Amino acid sequence: MHWREFGRSGLRVSALGFGAMHINDHRLSEDEAGRLLNEVLDLGINLIDTARGYGLSEARIGRHLAHRRANFVLSTKVGYGVDGVLDWTYDCIVAGVERALGLMRCEMIDIVHLHSCPLPLLQQGEVIRALDDCRRAGKLRVAAYSGDNAELDFALGCELFGAVQTSISVCDQVNLDQRLPLAQARGLGVIAKRPVAGAVWRHAQRPDDFAEGQYWDRWQAMGLPQELPEDTDWLGLALRFAAHAPGVASAIVGTSKLAHFKQNLAAVAQGPLSAEQQALLRERFSQHQQGWAGLI
Repeated sequence: MHWREFGRSGLRVSALGFGAMHINDHRLSEDEAGRLLNEVLDLGINLIDTARGYGLSEARIGRHLAHRRANFVLSTKVGYGVDGVLDWTYDCIVAGVERALGLMRCEMIDIVHLHSCPLPLLQQGEVIRALDDCRRAGKLRVAAYSGDNAELDFALGCELFGAVQTSISVCDQVNLDQRLPLAQARGLGVIAKRPVAGAVWRHAQRPDDFAEGQYWDRWQAMGLPQELPEDTDWLGLALRFAAHAPGVASAIVGTSKLAHFKQNLAAVAQGPLSAEQQALLRERFSQHQQGWAGLI
């Protein structure tokens, strides 16, 4: 297992983290969800990432992992979906943190992100002040932002944020040259989301999902299957590219199947790609990146 310092927070995280979105799947029984969460920790993974928008996820984490709370770094996202409170207000942030604490049955959450908060609301400062007040009150350790583009630029320049979560993949490299070095210089922890870009190489036709559709377009334009051997492990290549990108503390992937997660872990354990592979992936992206922004 590769371990990294999470910025200047004092936390250490596994290079691969578990994205708990799929724990919301109603087809996954309560017993299956509990078994999966515990088996992920048993593999040595110590970063679990969830969000208010992931349905059953926070409650299931609390139900099945509260007894192991000291063994992992817990990350969630807030800003919306609190009954009786307007989204993206001071009260919504505070109530969202309180709600997450209750659902996940803990006294402190390690990392709490504003989840794709629009730029005008970030600039007003109220939601950032609310998150920082929660940090000062001991309800969370690291105030963070999850998103891309101009909002991410704002977050990187805001002294109250100690971490960011942003899109980094073979098909989404816009943050690698300037934003990740800036995050490193500021001592921010960085979580890479969507590191496998929806595994778009598996699709014969363009997916309907907005983000996956965009990634599919980029994959076609980059023409990587013509550049690398036919038997290339695309999933492994993509994960190694993102998880070992300079400045990334951890890359999060989600699944409802432990066998799939073990494959992901084995790929990341191989370490960084060769210099030649990295150069090819960067070059193929840079040839076409004009107009390719990060995806929300």
